[in-house]
Amino acid sequence: MSDAGEGLIDAESRIQERMEELERERSERSAGVLTDPEARRAVESLKLARKEFERQLSLTTHELRRRQLTEALAEVDRKLEEAMAKL
Repeated sequence: MSDAGEGLIDAESRIQERMEELERERSERSAGVLTDPEARRAVESLKLARKEFERQLSLTTHELRRRQLTEALAEVDRKLEEAMAKL
């Protein structure tokens, strides 16, 4: 009789684990729908561009090029703010 009781407890445990797993998947799916994948890609792309401009700026000594890079950084920051607002 104890074997049957243990089997029932194991089955209930597996059912509970499966229900929790389904709930977690459901919440992940609904959270994914709320964010715009295109906006997320744009944000990641702009972050990478910003890092590249910062790297170039740290290595550049020519004043005109430094000014161009500074302006490009300002533009990337502006676009990044817009893209973050869409998330």
